[in-house]
Amino acid sequence: MRRNLHLLIIDPQNDFCDLPAGYLPDNPAGGGRMGPALPVPGAHADMLRVADLINRGGAGISAISITLDSHHRLDIAHPGFWTSAGGGEVAPFTQISADEVRAGSYLPRLPAALPRVLHYLDQLEAAGRYQLMVWPVHCEIGSWGHNVHADVRSAYNRWEEHTLRSVGKISKGSNPWTEHYSAVQAEVPDPDDVLTQSNQAFLDSLAEADCIYITGEAGSHCVKATTEHIADYFGPRHIGKLVLVTDCMSPVSGFEEQYREFITDMAARGARIANAENVLKELSDNPDR
Repeated sequence: MRRNLHLLIIDPQNDFCDLPAGYLPDNPAGGGRMGPALPVPGAHADMLRVADLINRGGAGISAISITLDSHHRLDIAHPGFWTSAGGGEVAPFTQISADEVRAGSYLPRLPAALPRVLHYLDQLEAAGRYQLMVWPVHCEIGSWGHNVHADVRSAYNRWEEHTLRSVGKISKGSNPWTEHYSAVQAEVPDPDDVLTQSNQAFLDSLAEADCIYITGEAGSHCVKATTEHIADYFGPRHIGKLVLVTDCMSPVSGFEEQYREFITDMAARGARIANAENVLKELSDNPDR
């Protein structure tokens, strides 16, 4: 009997992939070549394994969903939003706390934004999941970096043509006032923006599956946040549906321990840990009809 096997690919985008030179196109606007803004070591190899899963096991896949980090250039987690106390630039990979903003160490470039920023930081820190991180500008809507890794896109395009099903695409991150690691909801949902609130349609589509294979980037952040929210929604009864394909995800440099703790915690809660070869066998054993 055919099982409903759902492949979830989190943020398989150029900006997160440590792409080799042959994958980097010319930059007609500025000369030279395009390059990823926030490359995760190992991500290119991860994406090749994801593409291979689809190419070789696609007949056994019932549904594919991909999430797309989708930001504006000016975003609370990008450098251009902030200034230091002396009016200087704020470098990527700077963490900013509410206390530091109150002390004037970091301030929003738009002075009128200060009350909203402080309210956001207070809520974020009270949740206890993350502290605000200033990342390099990445996955800017309309940019090359926002696009899906070429091999993954090619593989799922063939799957679409063969199965006559469309890949589900879930956009996240377009609200510049909140961080949106998880595809389920923003870290601090905006009551005036439904796109930051719980994505029930996405959760419902996952709930239909017998098994959800989770892949993508980065294991320390967007994969982690998305999986945690799905696991919370499923609860102990259904968390066994989740399979973390650990050779199809990698952590951001410097966050390896956070990633390891996430994998350990998910396994302890009842999620399954697997590699691409394990998954390929399961897909191959799933009858086409």
